[in-house]
Amino acid sequence: MSRYYTRACNFYFGTVSKEKVKKKLSVPIHGNNLISFDTIEVFSRKSSKKLSIKKINKLNNKLKKKILIDLKQISKKKYIKGLRFSNLPILMGVLNLTPNSFSDGGKYLKKNLGELQAKKLIKDGCGILDIGGEATNPGSKEVNVNKEWKRIYPTLFKIKKYKKFISLDTRKSMIMKKGIKNKINLVNDVSGLEHDPDTIKVLKESNIPFVIHHTQGNPQTMQKNPRYNNVLLDIYDFFEKKIKLIRSKGIKHNNIILDPGIGFGKNLKHNITLLRNISIFHSLGFPVMVGTSRKRFIKTLSGKNDTKERLGGTITSNLLAIMQGIQILRVHDVNEVNQSIKVFKYLKF
Repeated sequence: MSRYYTRACNFYFGTVSKEKVKKKLSVPIHGNNLISFDTIEVFSRKSSKKLSIKKINKLNNKLKKKILIDLKQISKKKYIKGLRFSNLPILMGVLNLTPNSFSDGGKYLKKNLGELQAKKLIKDGCGILDIGGEATNPGSKEVNVNKEWKRIYPTLFKIKKYKKFISLDTRKSMIMKKGIKNKINLVNDVSGLEHDPDTIKVLKESNIPFVIHHTQGNPQTMQKNPRYNNVLLDIYDFFEKKIKLIRSKGIKHNNIILDPGIGFGKNLKHNITLLRNISIFHSLGFPVMVGTSRKRFIKTLSGKNDTKERLGGTITSNLLAIMQGIQILRVHDVNEVNQSIKVFKYLKF
């Protein structure tokens, strides 16, 4: 029996969107009438087809019921403790406290440079500070717990006074515990909660919001010929299974963010397919985060080699995500991306 998936498409923005929602000609994304859609693409493993929301009632009862459930998930308001989704997207500013991250390794380790960069990211408009002490880009080796925490703690201790929403980028339950004691607000585990068997227990006991991130393999293996039957639907199924697992382990809250993991165990074709169809993940009912900032696919498509020369591709891919209703963007260049969003909104809204 075929399994079906629903992707929102053909989006409207601003006053046009509000008028269409008012006339019930389009459906809002996450309860925000400023962005809506009037078409869906229905996928199975064998086919896909687009149809207007006005034609849903003409479908057979089983498919109609499935699509209506998905539409309810797409349109409902999303909540994460400590975050406001009234003015989207939320920018997550990257603060790498590592010597070997792919684009800014070593820049913020000395003295108070981490705190100064955090202040700049806040000033530039980030709503979330994402702090990490272990590089997880392709080829990176694992760092022991003590070294990772030693990199993180001095800056974390200093920036707590700013009372900003802080995300901790780590795969290790011990680092999560230490971070939670130091008042972090979110756990961002790029392994999809799979690296450390104690992670789910820590998340349950603390009741803290967290990101379910998709990756295939680990940093040392993930870019060695990654394969999928269907990258879009395989990752969708991964999220569904992971959500079912954490529910079975006693995590009942909905303070969860989904990140399909651009560049984490994906080749160029996989990344392009995901970004073109990223709105499919709205039907899982959780906020969606995308991180394309300075990543290798931009170099492949544009021919620019240095990670510092990938700003144009970063902005373009983020605007594409915004146009599909993505709620959170993880970026290094907060000022420039924020500027592009303001101009986009002025022109489109």
